[in-house]
Amino acid sequence: MRGNGRRRRSSLFPLVALAATVAAHGARAQTTTPLVGTHISADSVRHAMAIPSHDGVRGRIDSTGYALHASQMAKVWELSGSPPAPDSLGPAPAPGVAAVLCPHDDFSFAGRVYRRVIPLVTARTVVLFGVFHGYWRIGERNRLVFDTYREWSAPDGPVRVSQLRDALLARLPRADWTQDSVAHDMEHSLEPLVCWLRHVNPDLEIVPIIVPAASFDRFQALADHLGGALEAELKARGWRLGQDVAIAISADGIHYGPDFKQLTFGEGVPAYRKATAKDRGLLLGPLRGPLDVAKIRALYETFVDPDHPDTYRWTWCGRFSIPLGLLTLERIAGGGATGWPVAYATSISGPELGLRDIGMQPGSPSNLYHFVGYPGAAFTVGVAGH
Repeated sequence: MRGNGRRRRSSLFPLVALAATVAAHGARAQTTTPLVGTHISADSVRHAMAIPSHDGVRGRIDSTGYALHASQMAKVWELSGSPPAPDSLGPAPAPGVAAVLCPHDDFSFAGRVYRRVIPLVTARTVVLFGVFHGYWRIGERNRLVFDTYREWSAPDGPVRVSQLRDALLARLPRADWTQDSVAHDMEHSLEPLVCWLRHVNPDLEIVPIIVPAASFDRFQALADHLGGALEAELKARGWRLGQDVAIAISADGIHYGPDFKQLTFGEGVPAYRKATAKDRGLLLGPLRGPLDVAKIRALYETFVDPDHPDTYRWTWCGRFSIPLGLLTLERIAGGGATGWPVAYATSISGPELGLRDIGMQPGSPSNLYHFVGYPGAAFTVGVAGH
């Protein structure tokens, strides 16, 4: 597919290198949480964490694929700027954006896209919309899931949870939300973004939200209430979207292969090319240009069966975080938000960053039979589209 007339590098890492990985295609996908089949309790969840949560501090569930220490994060930052760069899908807006869409996969695979997207956020306070992969395991749906913590752990130091969280809860209908530390402890999709945001902004404060399943109509209602609450708080505090507060939406792109029950285009190189072309089509289609409800609905109905939201159609794990985050942005912007697709890569479009010598290695396989897409986009308010 074409993007603003620029010629892109090949989206497929040299096939000679990929061929060596084909034999591994039978390996199973790493589960998001290692607790499947066990009794879920605060103790069982925290026992499985790399750094258990304690005393009002949210720890870390991710381990080897993600930086745990400042020295590791510094190395990740350095190497993520090395070639090959992710595909550029168009010009990037200036830093200070209202919102970003960023992956949350292993730093060895997705680091170059994090590096392209995260520095576009300069606001001190970031409202995070995360995937809730295991919502079905605790019967959670149809409402926002906030945390209970005062701060989160990150390699470069703690990250304060903003007082904005409690102010929003006070404004929201009680049926719209819950606070659940166990749900946040069992979900990893926000902590990678927190690590990168903290690395570029030591003064970062966050409002973490994870998003379970809901109908599109329910997401519209939730976004209307949350967007209204955010808008009221911005006005009360004299804050501006982009300058003082930003939104960050966590989502990996296509998860392709038998482990993910996703074989729409068959297997092998032709399937890879078709799957990644479809991902680019979403970035260059509904995620590009003026944002509106029709585009957001199109994304939702691409990702899931709208009559049965638990059922995937196209396996982006941001099937719920993206619609809710974008609907909230659209509500605050009043029709004035613009999408800028700025990057795309996959777990096999380039070599690993080379972090194994500092104790970081991917936690899952990556090859033609098991690959993940990494979309990167930014959203501005009051800036002309392209």
